[in-house]
Amino acid sequence: MGILENKKIAILGDRDGIPGMAIEECVKTVSGTEVVFSTTECFV
Repeated sequence: MGILENKKIAILGDRDGIPGMAIEECVKTVSGTEVVFSTTECFV
């Protein structure tokens, strides 16, 4: 995931799809990333 290295990340998850917290856990494995915003929303 070299494209995400040393970046600030904003995560917008979907309640019926992939929640923001799950994406955040995956992003945390990339060195140098910083999650600045993470949420899970319901899109109707």
